[in-house]
Amino acid sequence: MSEAVKDVLRVISESLQIPTIIILIILMAIAIVMLGGIIAEYFTDHRKLKTSIPDLIDILQNKSSSEMMKSIEYAEILKRQKAALIHLLRRISYSDNTREALARQLIADEEARYRKITKITDIIARVAPMFGLMGTLIPLGPGLIALGQGDTKTLSDSLLIAFDTTVAGLITGAVAYVVSGIRKSWYEQYMVALETLMETVLEEQANERMKAYMRLKEKEESGR
Repeated sequence: MSEAVKDVLRVISESLQIPTIIILIILMAIAIVMLGGIIAEYFTDHRKLKTSIPDLIDILQNKSSSEMMKSIEYAEILKRQKAALIHLLRRISYSDNTREALARQLIADEEARYRKITKITDIIARVAPMFGLMGTLIPLGPGLIALGQGDTKTLSDSLLIAFDTTVAGLITGAVAYVVSGIRKSWYEQYMVALETLMETVLEEQANERMKAYMRLKEKEESGR
């Protein structure tokens, strides 16, 4: 009975070797694609982020919505940041509470997008070393059996697979971890900048609405 159980476990373990290697290769391919993606993102977005946020806030002070929109369009910030800010600026007719809710929703959408991107590399960074360890341990069983039988060829093949999968798992996990860390630092910077600019826009729009109200009130009083 015990021998039958051992045989079943051995068969299950050996049957997982090929799927483990295939999954590890897929994870490596995804990690390489992500590495290329972050390099492309650096040259297309991050490197072009040249506008100082404090300077842009100074520019937006005491400006109307149309003037702020022009300033933001010419600012060297991310396209998605521009789109979110312009979307908010065009809703000046909304009430203050509605615009604040809209700003929170736009920020939440950006955070969800960034979490979705980094989640992929976070998962790879965790599971790739696990599959590398599985790829290491699975061939050791047949290797030990071959060692007992004096079959050095099978033993060397098993050890080679074990070492290769270990290295592949560690490298894949390391690449994914680095990519995820860099992206998280970038995205945190992007979100802080967007939140700051959103607050500035909301405040300036509130001031603009107040000024318009005061002008209307003065006009009504002068007409009496």
